[in-house]
Amino acid sequence: MQTLASKIVEQNSWTDEEIIDRVIGGQTALYELLVRRYNTKLYRAVRAVLREDTEAEDVMQEAYVRAYQNLRKFERRASFGTWVTRIGVNEAIARLKSRQRSERNSGEDEMLENEAVDSKTNDPESEMAQSEVRSLLEEAILRLPLDYRTVVMMREVEEMSTAETATALELTEEAVKVRLHRARAMLRRDLFERVGASSTAAFQFHATRCDRVAAGVLTRIAKTPLY
Repeated sequence: MQTLASKIVEQNSWTDEEIIDRVIGGQTALYELLVRRYNTKLYRAVRAVLREDTEAEDVMQEAYVRAYQNLRKFERRASFGTWVTRIGVNEAIARLKSRQRSERNSGEDEMLENEAVDSKTNDPESEMAQSEVRSLLEEAILRLPLDYRTVVMMREVEEMSTAETATALELTEEAVKVRLHRARAMLRRDLFERVGASSTAAFQFHATRCDRVAAGVLTRIAKTPLY
């Protein structure tokens, strides 16, 4: 008889394609494996656009549900992770533009792209002793203009390839390279030299958030048909 531990190990060894085939075949609950597999990647990309945790989680759920709805149409030319990231980034950008229009209509002249961002929050996760250097790196990245911080987040923090980043952002690979080069120039060179090796530890998507997003997605897809 297969133990729970061996079952988990087996499921984690499945490729995205194997999981997708099983989900399409009716094993809907297995979609959680994809959600947990790509939560950090998607969070970092969406957070780079919105610079706000709560809305980022909402966009993540929306991206996963949309991906689920269109799972049969997924052509698999890119990875599932790249595909759902592109969905999430597009949704985040749409919300950012809507927010900016709302602020302009309400008489707020200062644009989101130029405002100083305080990335510190009061929730317990944020108070769990992030290192000073890591915090400086996060704040420096979040102060970059949108076009540059999304590329930095994907290439430097998430360590996506140039091709994956280009696909997710619907850019050419050359455009990704140019933006990354300019973004690096904007950041203080010594900051990246000191913490570049540990940059993958920044913008962590902690367990409680991961559980919250996974639970939200599974609740929604239980009532959502595949197209």
